[in-house]
Amino acid sequence: MSTEVNCKILTMSMVQDGNNILLLNRPNEKGFPGYIAPGGKVEFPESIVDGAIREVKEETGLIVKEIVFKGLSEFCEIHSGLRYMVFNYLVTSFEGELLESPPEGELIWADRNQLDDLPMQDWFRERIPLFFQPGVFEHSTIWDQPNDKELHQTVRQYTDNLASAKA
Repeated sequence: MSTEVNCKILTMSMVQDGNNILLLNRPNEKGFPGYIAPGGKVEFPESIVDGAIREVKEETGLIVKEIVFKGLSEFCEIHSGLRYMVFNYLVTSFEGELLESPPEGELIWADRNQLDDLPMQDWFRERIPLFFQPGVFEHSTIWDQPNDKELHQTVRQYTDNLASAKA
């Protein structure tokens, strides 16, 4: 197991318009194929929320007006020391028009209650409801890549009442 940690900071922003969410259909060659929310790497030295806002603009053409922090998703691979930290946001107000030729894949507005037929990564499908629950979430996975095995998972939902964190 590696003791040197290589940390990557990323964002994911769920853009909401009523009951619809904006998803992009990533092709296989971009990694994480299927439908996913906009997001990507935070550039140094920009703030994390500024990175989220920039990624939404670059990938969709929309200008974020209101954004709310919803939680942290982590993925740690024990052998390589790789740690992905994904800061998740909910965009509740925006302006502008969608890009005609988005760089990360086709954009669609999808009813968040009718996503069963859309191909997407299981980890993303499982996290969608967390964006719409009160409070913030924390989701951490420790992974053993050579054995393709999850070693541990922590999922917590923190409500607005600081005294009650649910495990």
